[in-house]
Amino acid sequence: RQVGYMNKRFIIMLCIALLLAFCAAWIANLWMQSRPLVNTVPIVVAAVDIPEGTTIEDFQVKLVDWPSTLVPSGVFSSKDQVINKITKNTFYAEEPFSENRMAIHKAGSTLSAMINHDYRAISVRVDDVVGVAGFILPGNHVDVLATRMDKELNKSVTQTKLQNIRVLAVDQDDSHEKDKPAIVRAVTLELKPEQAEVIVQAMREGTIQLTLRNPEDKEIVIVNDKIQEIATPVADKTIQKKRRYIKIIPW
Repeated sequence: RQVGYMNKRFIIMLCIALLLAFCAAWIANLWMQSRPLVNTVPIVVAAVDIPEGTTIEDFQVKLVDWPSTLVPSGVFSSKDQVINKITKNTFYAEEPFSENRMAIHKAGSTLSAMINHDYRAISVRVDDVVGVAGFILPGNHVDVLATRMDKELNKSVTQTKLQNIRVLAVDQDDSHEKDKPAIVRAVTLELKPEQAEVIVQAMREGTIQLTLRNPEDKEIVIVNDKIQEIATPVADKTIQKKRRYIKIIPW
């Protein structure tokens, strides 16, 4: 009798479990049917992390379905539209490619394709001091300070000439993969034409120094409609003349 009672109880519990599972599936089906259908379109995304300045290859991209109402502007719908282009910024896996963050490599080095429109690349000679002990790497932003001798004031004057300037390359390396300092001989900066004139003039008049910026710091310091000028501490311009006395000695 006890065995029969246990079998009967098991069958009842099994039936209840199956009934609950059926009800759950039925409710889920009704909920799915009540949801509006989402239209999707294929877009090209990164299959792996792709550093800045990289020529994109086939294995680095893939197509995914994306909700049509959430498609970002400037994306691509075909892998052929992306392959062999150069990334201007780092792309991370599953991130859509966008037109304004890529460049076409037509001729020359890949560095030329990374230069933004209306900008120029110029290299400046540096040493371990000017190059911030080698901690300046491609992708960093720097300020450019110039020091010259003011003949009228008879003192040296240091002025911040340019601010928030992007570093394109160090020596002949434009890779953004490095994270360790290295002593280099030249740093290539991305400048507007008028900014390039300023830095060339500064190098002819005296010396320049680069200061490394925090990547989150985009602020430009303005004082009296000009970039703040900082003069090196020197003695007062007014030079006090010493009085001279002539002592007459009788003979």
